[in-house]
Order: sequence, then structure tokens, then C-alpha cells
Amino acid sequence: MPDFKAWSELVRAQSIGGRHDEVLSLFLSKLRYPFGFRPDHIVLQAALKSCAILPALNVGRALHSVVVKLGHLSCLSVSKGLLNVYAKTKSFDDCKKLFDQMPKRDTVVWNIVLAGIAGSYSHDDKVMRLVYSMHTCQEAELSPVSIAIILPVCARLRSLDAGKSIHSYAVKSGWASETLVGNSLVSMYAKCGLVYDGAYASFCEIYDKDVVSWNALISGFTEGGFYSDAYLLFRRMLLGHVAPNYATLASILPVCATLDRDITHNLGRELHVYALKHCELQKDVFVVNALMSFYLRMGVLEGAEALFSGMTSRDLVSWNVIIGGYASNNENSKAVHLFHNLISGKMLEPDSVTLISVLPACGQLQNLWMVKQIHGYTFQYPTLYTDTAVSNALISSYAKCDDLDSSLRTFNIISQKDLISWNSMLDAFADSGRESQLVNLLHQMFEEGFLPDSITILTLIRFYGSVSRLYKVKEAHGYLLRACLCQNTTQPTLGNALLDAYSKCGCVDDVGKISGIILSEGRLKWDLAKPGSLTCNLQAQAGPCNVLECMSQTDLVTYNLMIRAYVENNCLEQAAALLFEFQVKGVKPDATTIMSILPMCANLASAHLLRQCHGYMVRACIDDIQLIGTMIDVYSKCGSLRLATKLFWSSSHKDLVMFTALIGGYAMHGMGKEALAVFNHMLVLGVKPDHVALTAILSACSHAGLVDEGSKIFHSIEKDFGVKPTMEQFGCIVDLLARRGKIKDAYTFVTEMPIKANANIWSVLLGACRTYDEVELGQIVADQLFSLDDSDIGSYVAMSNLHAADEKWDGVLEIRKLMKTRDLKKPAGCSWIEVNSKRRIFVYGDSSHPETDAIYCTLMALDKKVNEPLNI
Repeated sequence: MPDFKAWSELVRAQSIGGRHDEVLSLFLSKLRYPFGFRPDHIVLQAALKSCAILPALNVGRALHSVVVKLGHLSCLSVSKGLLNVYAKTKSFDDCKKLFDQMPKRDTVVWNIVLAGIAGSYSHDDKVMRLVYSMHTCQEAELSPVSIAIILPVCARLRSLDAGKSIHSYAVKSGWASETLVGNSLVSMYAKCGLVYDGAYASFCEIYDKDVVSWNALISGFTEGGFYSDAYLLFRRMLLGHVAPNYATLASILPVCATLDRDITHNLGRELHVYALKHCELQKDVFVVNALMSFYLRMGVLEGAEALFSGMTSRDLVSWNVIIGGYASNNENSKAVHLFHNLISGKMLEPDSVTLISVLPACGQLQNLWMVKQIHGYTFQYPTLYTDTAVSNALISSYAKCDDLDSSLRTFNIISQKDLISWNSMLDAFADSGRESQLVNLLHQMFEEGFLPDSITILTLIRFYGSVSRLYKVKEAHGYLLRACLCQNTTQPTLGNALLDAYSKCGCVDDVGKISGIILSEGRLKWDLAKPGSLTCNLQAQAGPCNVLECMSQTDLVTYNLMIRAYVENNCLEQAAALLFEFQVKGVKPDATTIMSILPMCANLASAHLLRQCHGYMVRACIDDIQLIGTMIDVYSKCGSLRLATKLFWSSSHKDLVMFTALIGGYAMHGMGKEALAVFNHMLVLGVKPDHVALTAILSACSHAGLVDEGSKIFHSIEKDFGVKPTMEQFGCIVDLLARRGKIKDAYTFVTEMPIKANANIWSVLLGACRTYDEVELGQIVADQLFSLDDSDIGSYVAMSNLHAADEKWDGVLEIRKLMKTRDLKKPAGCSWIEVNSKRRIFVYGDSSHPETDAIYCTLMALDKKVNEPLNI
């Protein structure tokens, strides 16, 4: 006779040990035993518990029949077990039937049903109705467990009033300070946005705080954007007796990336070490995902890669984190490669987050084939095909690949467009310069009831600023103010975009005033005390000091934009004043600031200001290769070729820009052999020249008269470097031949060019004809030149001088008549020098300088000295 008692004990033991599959297997095998196995209510409870946990709805229904046959349905504990099975398996109809049949329904019964329905997020309203029924029928009272079930539902519904009512009930019952209820209150208030008065206050009331208490408040601070408070609370937690767990690390690691970089690095490494010391945390996929996300946000790709490769099991979040992290760090090829690995492994199916992460990388790589493959993949899955966020990413990626037609088709088939859809398409049209389609789409957007937001206006401002449409910038600016979009969180970006747009439209006065818009403490405001009107005064003398008083002292981007605006519009004095003013106010220039100032140094030919910039770079430890390359170029333009050369050779890392800058500097000073030496050194190092570098070396050969060397390099452009010569490079060869007096060879070269010569090439050839008195050829060249550009005063002067040298005065008279008819005037010659850090300007025929007499006396003495015969 089988020992059913021993089997019953074994079933209960396996249930306690969590071996639920074995529980059901053993239990069902005994039910089929021929001698009859009559389980008692304790064994039935164990079996039903296993059904609920697995879950196994069909087995649970079969057990329901067994319970009825054996007459155990009247046992409250067995009925609760059955109810729990139906609730956990979301069989709500069966759950309701059994619930209605139960003669006695205590608090536990109500909690089972509440927990089951609350577990299905789509039935939150039913939970609240059930709570009301429980409260009004007076069958049972709410318990701490009930409150812990209800409060998360209040949080999901953002029903703060309901949450406060439950809180009041908990206070009256004396449960608010209990850990379970207190934790639920903290989480509910945090998710409803009441972080301090609700979540923090409830946290302080908890008598015995556990790790869930701390995690709930840290998560609340993080989700509310209170990153510093989350960090301080975490430090406070470490000083106590509660140790962090995986959820703590997953919550605090995103906070680390928002703090000061030094604090972030140290804290991130410490958390990583803490996870390594606790093996269970190191192996937890949530912790590893959070650590990877942290390293990727900080740009430490090696750390993220090491974690990813060391993971024994990866979920889809792991892949999404690493793919998205590569894309956000401009490692687009790696992002696409990992995506290939994911789909080729066929273990996990990409979701919308995966596609949204990889599509921008495909767009940056202009990998149209991959974008189309991903688009085709979405058609296989309705949830992806109808996902608006995925479609928005496809629109942007197609646009980056210059496939506007596919972008528009994708946009048109979106069933539920959101504002991001419209902004993505508008941005695509703006980037491609399609103004008419941009305007039409904007009108359509209004017609379909979508109002522009700050991102829409930002797109319009940037587009119309780039094409210098001032009235359109004003329109966008006006809408921005009327729609009160100034209160948006993107205010600094909008303000900076307006500064940039007005600058590109030439409104330097409005860069200083922007017609009353000021940046104050990070907020874009409309100052009604400054009515002002928009003007196009390119030489505005209003100083920047008033603007500085209104602007945030930390908005370095704004300062940089203002400096660049002044420099680009040749308002150099205002740029210098602004630079010195914001240094006085304690704002430290960065690499972008210096990059904006360098063109001013070149325009002023101010070696003194350039040396100041260089000195600041050294003191501030700004080691930017692009900035160093620009500085080499500007040193050359300021005549300080020795300093340019010294800076080049002192740099440990030399890129193409630096080589090109030094070659261009040598070319500018006629040092062709030195330029060739640098060019050859560049090739030895394996740095491949681009069109700019090739043009620079050809120009150097031209200025130094190195015909053979220049011709050799020109003929190697397509053969050795795999690119076709540009118009500028053809022009260098024409100039090279012309400077050596090979005028006819130069003319033949021009006529045999595979592309039609432009006005610059004909102008170079005309100047050579003037130098070598080639009157007849000069006339032919002039006719070609005037047919392309009849507004270049230099060409007329060159032709007039050519006729005068050949004593063809009729030709001189005809040229002058043409100049008069076309209202062309030769600008006065101008030069300047820097003496004692001050610029001295000299204009031909100008006598306004206070020391004019002394200057002209010195010039006459120098002229006389130059013309004296040499005594050999």
C-alpha cells in the first residue's frame, strides 16, 4: 500500500523549497494512482500555490474540479488558493465567479482579487471601483497589504487625490510609519510629482527604513530631476546600516552622469568596485546594464565594452544600451555592427527602442541600404510598423541619407502623427534647403490642428538664418513671443539660435539687443521696457555691456555666438570689448571662444592678440587639434611664420588640418621648398591629403615658381590620391605657368581643361598677360573673362594697364568708358600695421592721420634710399 502520508509530506516540502514544477508533477501522478489518492486541504493548498506561481491555469482549473469532488471548496484556505490561481493567471471571469460564490470574504480574499487585477495595468479603473466596493460593503477592512496594492495604482493613474485619501486612512490606522505602507506612499508621491511635500515627508515618517524605502526616494528624486538631492541621499544611505542593492545602483548610476565630471568618475568607479565585491550584484543584468549606460554617457566606451563582453546572459536592454551608447558617442559603425550581431544571433527580437537607437547611426553613416532593410523589417511586425516613434526615426534617417522622397512617403503613411513627426519632416526639408515644401508642410500642419512648439520654431529660425531671410526670422521670432514658448525648457537654445540667425542676417545691432530679448538667469524674456526696432546697422557702436548685465554668467555658448557674430560682420572692436568684458565678469573662454576670436586676429593682422590667445590656451590646458591647426594658419597670416612652425613641430599629435595650415603658411610666404618638405613628411606619416591640402601645396609651388614639382603633384592627384582635380587646383597650375612667363602654355592648358574655366582662372591669365605685355592674347582672355563676370574692377584695371603699356590709348579710353557706364570704381588701397598693440590704418590719399607729415617725409626718404645706385 503506498504511503500517501509520506507523499503528502514530500509535496509540502517541495512547495516550501520552491520546486513548483516537481510539486505539480508529483501531485498529478498521485491523482492517477489506481488505489485512489485523497489529498487533504493542506496538500491542495500547496498544489494551488504552485499553479499560481508558475502560472498553470489549466492545471488550476483541473484542481478546481478535484476540490469540488472532494468537498474541500467550503475550506476557506483552499478557496483562497483557487482564487489566487485565477487572479495571478489573469482569468478575471473565473475569479469573479468564484469570488461571488464565496460565503465569507475577509480582507485576504479582497487583497487576492485586488492584487490580481492590479497586476494588469489595463484594469486600474476596476481596482479603484473594487476598493470602493470593499469600503462600502463593510465585509472587510483595508489592511497594510491592501494599501500597498492600491497606492501603485493611484500612482499609475496619477490620481493624487485618491492617494492622499488612502494616506489619510493609513495615518488614522497608525500604519503610515510602517515600512510596507510608508514605502508605497513614498513611491506614489514621487510618481505623482510631489517629491518633497509628499515623498520626502512620508520617507521621514517611516520608523524602520529598509532598502526599498531608500530606493523609492532616490528614484523619486531622479525621476523629478533633483539629481543633486538624489546623490546626497545616496551618500546618507551609505552612512547608515542599510546596504545598497541592485535597484539602488540602477537608480543612482544615471544620476552620476549629471554631476560634476570629477565626482562622477570617482563615484561611478566606486559603484563598479562595490558591484564587483558583491558577486550577486555583478551578475545582476540590471546592475550591469546601468553600469554600461553610465560609462557610455561619460564617453568611456572601453568600460562599457568590457562589461558587455563579460556578461554571461544579456537581455534586450543590454543590447539597446550598448547600441544606443555607441550611436550617441558617434561610434556609428560599431552601433550598426552590434545590431547585425543581434539580429544574426536570432536569440532576441529587436524592439522599437533597438530600432530608434540604431537608425540615427545608419543615418549618420548614410547607409541607405540598412535604413531600408530596417524599414522592411518593421512591416513584419504590426507593433513596430504602427509605432510612431520608429516612423519618426525612419524619417530622419532617410533625410540624412538624402532620400527625401522616402522620408515623405514614411511621413504620409503614419496613422497617428505626433508633433515629433511634423518636426522631423520639417527638419528634413530645412536641411535639404527645400523652402517651398517646408512652407507647404507648415501650412498643412496648422490645418490639421498641430501648433508649432519650440522645436518647430528652432528649425525655422536656423533655416531662415542660414539663408539670410531676415523678415522670416522676425516672423518666427514674433510667433515665439505670441505663443509664450519662451517659457519652454529649451529657452537657452532658442535664444542662441536667434542670436545666430540675426548675426547671419547682418543685424549686429540686434545681436546686442535682439529687440528687447534678453537672456537672464537661463530664461528667455521679452523686455517691454526696451521697445526698440530691428535694424540692419552693420557697424553698431552700442557696447555689449548692457547685454552682459542681463545675461547668465554661465551661458558661455551665448557669449561665443555673440563674439562670432561681431567678428563675422567685421565689428571687431565690439568683439574685443565683449571678450574682455566677460573675462572681467569671471566667465572663462573655452576652445570655441578662442576659435571665434582667431578670425579677428587674422583680420586685424594682430600678432599681439594672437599671442594672448595662445598663452591663454597653454595656461588653460586647452589641447584641441583643430584649434591648434587654425592657430598655425593665423600665425602665418599675421606674418609670424616662425611661431607657426614652432607650434606645429611642438604638437605631439599632427592631423591633416595642421599639415595643411603649415603648408598654406609656407605658400603664403613664397617658401615652396619648405612647403614641399612638410608635404612629403605628411605622406611618409601616412596622412592622406584632401583637396584643401593639395591646393595648398600647388599654391606653394606656384608662388615659388616650382614648375616641375607642381606639375608632378598635379598629375598625381587622380593617379595616387584617387580624386579628381578641382577648379582651384587647375587655377594653381595656370598661375604656376603664368608666373614663369609661359603665357601661351597656360592659355593652351586652360582651353584643354576637362571643365570650363571660371572667372578666377581667366583673371589670373589676364594678370599674367599684363605682366608680360601679351596684348593680343590679353584681349582674347579679357573677352572670355567679361563674358563670365563683368563686375570685377580688377579685370578692367588690368586690361586698361595692358593697353597703356602698349600705348593703345583708344583701348584705354574704351575700358574707362565701360567702367564709367557700369559704375565701377577702384577701391582705395589700404594697409595697416600693429605698433604698441594698436592698429594703425593707412588709406591711399588719406591725410587725416595726426602724424601725416612725418609719415610722408619718412616714405620719401625711404623711396629716395631705395632708388639710390648701389656703390659696389
